[in-house]
Amino acid sequence: MSTFEAEWAQMKREASGDTGMSLASADDKPGWAQGGSGGVKSSKTAWTTAGRSVGKLRGDIKTALTKLEEEQTGLGAGSDSGGGIRSAAAQRELYSSWKRYLKGVSGKCGAIQDRLERAGDHQYKNDEATKCAFDGLDVLYKDTKPVGGDSRGR
Repeated sequence: MSTFEAEWAQMKREASGDTGMSLASADDKPGWAQGGSGGVKSSKTAWTTAGRSVGKLRGDIKTALTKLEEEQTGLGAGSDSGGGIRSAAAQRELYSSWKRYLKGVSGKCGAIQDRLERAGDHQYKNDEATKCAFDGLDVLYKDTKPVGGDSRGR
């Protein structure tokens, strides 16, 4: 049976993320903290595959948007009030919100796909140019706030 101190030390290791194991030849810093040798090569196939996958996701989103539009018919789709029924008006507002959201996500997928494919074709001058291209997405597309309000860093 283990002692309280041993159990407490084990619980502290688990809570801190420490595995409790280390290699004799390894120092405290992970390899990425020390900087790389620059020997990693980019694979066009990996970038292109990622671009295609995002493109497929964009296609799925467009299919969902089309289905959403089809299912909207018959609810007073031509009017903002939804034909005068409150629940239909609320549903129409929800539909408009989802339509706007899905169009935004589809646009972001298109932008990501383009950047992935360009990176695979080595159309960016260097890693920094590739990073800047992806960082530019934050300017174009803002993520939606989570439902339920501001988490305030929780």
